[in-house]
Amino acid sequence: MATAAKVKTANRRRAKPQKTAVAIETDRILEDDCVSAMASLPDACIDMIFADPPYNLQLGGDLYRPEGSQVDAVDDDWDKFDSFGAYDAFTRAWLKEARRILKPNGTLWVIGSYHNIFRVGAALQDEGYWILNDIVWRKANPMPNFRGTRFTNAHETMIWASKSEKAKYTFNYKTMKSLNDELQMRSDWLIPICAGQERLKDGGKKAHPTQKPEALLYRVMLASTKPGDVVLDPFFGTGTTGAVARRLGRKWLGIEREKRYCRVARERIEDALPLDESALTIMKSNAAQPKVPFGSLLETGMLKPGAILTDSKRRWKAEVRIDGSLATKNGKEGSIHKLGALLQGAPSCNGWTFWFVETKDGLQSIDELRAEYRLAHFA
Repeated sequence: MATAAKVKTANRRRAKPQKTAVAIETDRILEDDCVSAMASLPDACIDMIFADPPYNLQLGGDLYRPEGSQVDAVDDDWDKFDSFGAYDAFTRAWLKEARRILKPNGTLWVIGSYHNIFRVGAALQDEGYWILNDIVWRKANPMPNFRGTRFTNAHETMIWASKSEKAKYTFNYKTMKSLNDELQMRSDWLIPICAGQERLKDGGKKAHPTQKPEALLYRVMLASTKPGDVVLDPFFGTGTTGAVARRLGRKWLGIEREKRYCRVARERIEDALPLDESALTIMKSNAAQPKVPFGSLLETGMLKPGAILTDSKRRWKAEVRIDGSLATKNGKEGSIHKLGALLQGAPSCNGWTFWFVETKDGLQSIDELRAEYRLAHFA
């Protein structure tokens, strides 16, 4: 018995102490190269990384529209690499640091075009990440192929990966389903591009050539993080990640080496851009009536979390939650359709026509908001 006790004591002495999460200063921008900045951070301090790295577009000369105007393409120095080998070395370097600073159950999102996403995906797997999904971000109004030599590029690809195969990563399945009118969220996302008032300007020109829509980050963050999580963007640009993180109650950390982007990002986040700016994005016409999930009204700011909905006779009231579900004060909850049916004791309900929101001019049907969304994004 004494021998067994000694063995247990020795094992306890040899056991490695459990690492505790390291607190870092958040809600700030690190003005530095992404690899150097990440190298300054401690191990396992980040819950989620959203990366929008240079695409290495390999542009071959200027591009002009049929009427003669020049296309405002990505021609900044930060997107230029001497060779594929140089780009691959850069990719491996930032992916390695990113994996080190991710918490054991953290995840990485990286977005790209056909120019770079396959190279990034291979490097990502080589570094030990485990791919969970590839998400296709479909654009309803992509830039045409003016030369008529290829198919129009109408999408970008996002890779969602965990730090390892056995990681217990965050995926808010019910939230995504609720955001999509109680339908399982698919891996093809039709989200408006960044345009209109959401498109930031600096000196009358685009502040950033590849600014991402806030609706895209809204969905990414809502799917794979929890309130209070630390979200890092190593290619911060004009701060879309920071702006959305701030509204969703996540902590954020941005890395950006271009001083003019840092300035624009700070101004944007300090001003806390209202979500309704992204609702003004203009889309081209679509012959069929496109499906609009209730969650799209939240993602674009046409309806805000916390809004109170009521039926036309004001018999029932329900609060809109961040994932698009509704809840009454007495604890009943569900989608716009399910809760409407539950309150009426009916087998089904068309929530679009049942629910209204109070405005300064009286009640407005959420179906009217859906019509406005279609007009703004698909007309």
